[in-house]
Amino acid sequence: MALVLSIVGCDKLKNTPAPPPPAKQAAKNALQKPATLVQQPLSSVKLPPAQTNQFDFSAKKDPFKPYIVLDKAASGKKQAGKDALPIHSFDVSQFRLVGVVADPRGNKAMVVDPQGKAYVLRLGMTIGKNEGKISQITTSGVDVVEQFRDDNNKVRKETIRIPLLRKP
Repeated sequence: MALVLSIVGCDKLKNTPAPPPPAKQAAKNALQKPATLVQQPLSSVKLPPAQTNQFDFSAKKDPFKPYIVLDKAASGKKQAGKDALPIHSFDVSQFRLVGVVADPRGNKAMVVDPQGKAYVLRLGMTIGKNEGKISQITTSGVDVVEQFRDDNNKVRKETIRIPLLRKP
């Protein structure tokens, strides 16, 4: 039995494949056969050209259109109700001036409302229920000019000064 296995084993060694040809022969074969690299179509099915506008969105709602449409007359006047800023919900005399920053580009002032929220003010901003305009910011205080209509329906201007309180 050992003899049969050794003979079979020897037959396998005789049937081994030949080593690959040297690189020089492969290079000569490549030079002799110029290869054309053209990709063949995989399918013979012809597709129709894609339509440019295949969806109709004319019945859909515009996603960028605002939900609430404001009238031009209403947008000119600011509402003092729920749309007002928190700085416009108190009277000017209720604000406390905490500090002033002197800057060559324009002075800034920090005020605190009765609830304790702080605001930084600059020249030209509005403050208070009557939307008084800040006319001057100095190291001693802030001047606010309020315009309102009196009982005779005349427009009046009143200057209110918010002084900087010094610590004793």
